[in-house]
Amino acid sequence: MARRPGRRNRENQKTSENKPSVAPAGAMGGRYKPLLDQEVDRIFEAALIVLERTGIEVMESPCRETFRKAGCRVDRDINRVFIPPELVEKAMSTMAHEVLLAGRTPEHDLHLGSARVYMGTGGQAVKMLDLNGNVRETITSDNYHIGRLVDKLDNIHFYMRPVVCRDLENEDIDVNQFYACLAATNKHVMANSYLPERVKDLRTMANIISGGVEAFNKRPIISFTACWTVSPLRYAMETVEVLDQAIEHDIPVVISSAPQAGATSPAALAGTLVQLLAEQLSGIVYVNLIKPGFPLIMGCVPAQADLRTGAFTGGSGEFSLLNAACAQISQHLRIPIYNSSGISDSKVPDAQAGAEKSLTGLAAALAGSNYIHHSAGFLESLLTVAYEQYVIDNDINGAIMRMVRGIEVNDQTLSVDVIHDVCTDGPNHFLGHEQTLNLMNTEYLYPQLMDRATRDDWEASGEFDLRQTAIVQAKELLGNHWPKIFTDELDNDLRKRFNIVLPKSEMQPDGFWDRFIS
Repeated sequence: MARRPGRRNRENQKTSENKPSVAPAGAMGGRYKPLLDQEVDRIFEAALIVLERTGIEVMESPCRETFRKAGCRVDRDINRVFIPPELVEKAMSTMAHEVLLAGRTPEHDLHLGSARVYMGTGGQAVKMLDLNGNVRETITSDNYHIGRLVDKLDNIHFYMRPVVCRDLENEDIDVNQFYACLAATNKHVMANSYLPERVKDLRTMANIISGGVEAFNKRPIISFTACWTVSPLRYAMETVEVLDQAIEHDIPVVISSAPQAGATSPAALAGTLVQLLAEQLSGIVYVNLIKPGFPLIMGCVPAQADLRTGAFTGGSGEFSLLNAACAQISQHLRIPIYNSSGISDSKVPDAQAGAEKSLTGLAAALAGSNYIHHSAGFLESLLTVAYEQYVIDNDINGAIMRMVRGIEVNDQTLSVDVIHDVCTDGPNHFLGHEQTLNLMNTEYLYPQLMDRATRDDWEASGEFDLRQTAIVQAKELLGNHWPKIFTDELDNDLRKRFNIVLPKSEMQPDGFWDRFIS
């Protein structure tokens, strides 16, 4: 009988799981710069021209009144607000340059800013490719079970709610998606809010879990993403209301713009960056007019349209360039950035998915993007997630973060004496040298999933491919890892206060295989 896939990798994992990581979260990127410094300056100056001359469409609202009172010209006939450069300069002088997104425990904290890199989940998938290979609609419990998986994958640094709760009405989604995520992992949780009136409830829930208002203020365990623009240069007023509530309740927030080059922004990549930056600068101005220094994260998710079909595409070289350039621009502005990688257009975890995810993730990380969402789990241009893809992407992210860490050059690592010793006194190889043994688990990253066996050993193990091995590992993690994030008392309190629909039975291993992935 053939061995089960992944056995050798699991054995390796057992021998190294307590050894130092060589790919730490928050490693400093910024080595890759697709733009020259003077090109960044030109894009910024062009964005200022767009804001002052073309402006932003903002319908009649308190938002528009905020801009008017600050000195912006408003054309009511065409509902446009024109933002002068001096307001941008003022916002840049008051905006937060560093933002903490806290985990339940400090080892999962995200210190966003500079070129520190974190990679995690994201999105609003509507389809689940389950471990039996079947595609179905996503439901609330998927956010819980994916969260349990992510909780054990070291190279996925945060948990942004990955799927839409298709089994719930809008009024029930906000509280339940946050609950399902927070109950599954100690990592930081981010999601959106569908209804502005639910933001207060979410802050109350976060206060209870954190241990009080002040505890949350010091260590915010949740954050929001608000897709408050509809490109090109138009505010989505219903989302602006959510943004306003997030600001009022002091919940860190991403202002996200997602133009598609050739469709909702210029086909010229530089033009897309100009439009995207103009949208972002308008949001930075708006938020800092309301509350200067608010924990705001610049949200740049540029993509492209395949101009042969008009379809969204997220796995291209152009996507990689755009997101890396946004990281470079954010460092020029000295504001934390949220952007994207890992958006494969493939429908299954295959070679195309691996190539697209590696290409886009490496570009964003080496450029120093702070909060790289979509980096794990996604297929089919953000429509689908797969459990085994999270496991595969964990290995990909690990290799990417190792590259972000770079090469340490000092008197010891230059190894002049080591080379001399081996070549003159030793066995003429370095395998048994003291330096090699000392650096074995700090200089090198050993993947948990990728196969490095000889062909003979691989054939003897059953000739399983990467996806088959990942499915086995995903099943093992899902079957065995049931984190107790909430005490019974806390969970009962949350269920009394809020309409929590996730059954407690869904959060226990009894019968898990029968009802979930049998």
